Amino acid sequence: MQGLMMQQPLLVASLLVHADRHHGDQEIVSRRVEGDIHRYRYRDLAQRARRMANALAALGIEPGERVGTLAWNGYRHMELYFAVSGSGAVLHTLNPRLHVDQLAYIIEHAEDRVVFFDLTFLPLIESIASRVKSPKVFVAMTDREHMEQTCSGSSMLMCYEDLIDLQSDEFDWPLLDENSASSLCYTSGTTGNPKGVLYSHRSTLLHTYAAALPDSLNCSARDVILPVVPMFHVNAWGLPYIACMVGAKLVFPGPALDGQSLYELIETEQVTLSAGVPTVWQGLLSHVAERDGAFSSMRRTIIGGAPCPTAMTVQFQERYDVDVLHAWGMTELSPVGTVCSFKAHQCALSGNDRYAVQAKQGRSVFGIDMKIVDPQGDELAWDGKAAGDLLVRGQWVTRQYFRGDDVSPLRDGWFPTGDVAKIDADGFMQITDRSKDVIKSGGEWISSADIENVACLHPQVTMAVCIAARHPKWDERPLLLVVRQPGSMLTGGELLAFLDGKIAKWWKPDAVIFVESVPLGATGKVLKRQLREQYGNYYL
Repeated sequence: MQGLMMQQPLLVASLLVHADRHHGDQEIVSRRVEGDIHRYRYRDLAQRARRMANALAALGIEPGERVGTLAWNGYRHMELYFAVSGSGAVLHTLNPRLHVDQLAYIIEHAEDRVVFFDLTFLPLIESIASRVKSPKVFVAMTDREHMEQTCSGSSMLMCYEDLIDLQSDEFDWPLLDENSASSLCYTSGTTGNPKGVLYSHRSTLLHTYAAALPDSLNCSARDVILPVVPMFHVNAWGLPYIACMVGAKLVFPGPALDGQSLYELIETEQVTLSAGVPTVWQGLLSHVAERDGAFSSMRRTIIGGAPCPTAMTVQFQERYDVDVLHAWGMTELSPVGTVCSFKAHQCALSGNDRYAVQAKQGRSVFGIDMKIVDPQGDELAWDGKAAGDLLVRGQWVTRQYFRGDDVSPLRDGWFPTGDVAKIDADGFMQITDRSKDVIKSGGEWISSADIENVACLHPQVTMAVCIAARHPKWDERPLLLVVRQPGSMLTGGELLAFLDGKIAKWWKPDAVIFVESVPLGATGKVLKRQLREQYGNYYL
């Protein structure tokens, strides 16, 4: 016997319809590329998204065709989130931090019909335009006044506000198949060409439900959310969709992601929840500490994209009373996979015991299953000790890459993440390394991530990166690259002595190299491959 319930498809546009109808007065604040602060409400977002949907139709965009965006976090970008996907086309967020060759490849591979861009990226667009055939239209996301000031020599461009102004706000969102494509994100391409991950309306809605839950990102209508994580990076971890679902106020930072700009916005708009990568938060914390400041409203921050150093968690929580939610995910997971939200019996933990849990990437949200396996593919115990390849599956995990020649990356229905991890008895997963970053010394495995986490506990260390360096006797030995705090005179011997008793003796690096900075990829991750190329022969 079948249930007697209504059947309504899970569609991205339904989030906007809900926000317009039930949270129409809620505010969206954006720091614009033009330099000012823009304010409007969800009902304005909904009206302008309908106008843009009509504009896309006037441009001849058909269902399923890709529409690119090269933009910061702002209200116009959010309008495109719904106008493009809601009308049946596919939103393709482009990462401007990628090399121009990779961007050109991605645009061609996706066959973007239109590319919308913020004025910041005009030089990038001019470089790309001569390399690609697919986009027929480039649209500058600004008004006519700024268009004439900035793009006067570029006749090939159209103006975003002109497109909006020409259209009616009467538009009925089509009833799409919930399994049809809604958006497209490409991996960062640290090895080989970037690969496209094509999300569906259904997967996006299910991800939004799960990510908003109390034990996930814990979002509500009472929150003021500042997504520092870029909207071009896996759809800002779903926060623009979540905000519509729950009715939260949104604060978009635009291109200004330095510590001072973020702090001013957090305080002025009374932000309660933020989300970003550790490298951005380091700048924010440094700015606040230099001015002996405090956070008057922010009480939670979500940190992902790279492992969060324990020292950063301690600083946020003990000095500023801001709870840290450590999270893990991938482009292929839409991206949320695990969140480090305490279980009841862990709430009473304090000190090092508490931080030991928070150093883990956390437990699966509903909709994601995971396991760890040995090299033979046999599942390993959840005892917090055994480490193996991390595999995942779920309702918002990719089963195949876009235009991937029908070659599935799955192993017996599970997606191989490329991470090496442990899982404890409570189901808390901890990344111990990337498969390609594990150090094999004398036939034994060493976790570079564990060494980095301990080194970052030293108060004079800003960043620590551990790589495998070739060794004449042991094949490989760990080498520690460290960025010191400004003004620090920390020596390698002092840092190695600090590691004593905190890691296995034979794990201790043979040397420390102090560097001014480390190379970061398009999503804020350390490019260890570059460091291995530069320092990999240090012991030879």
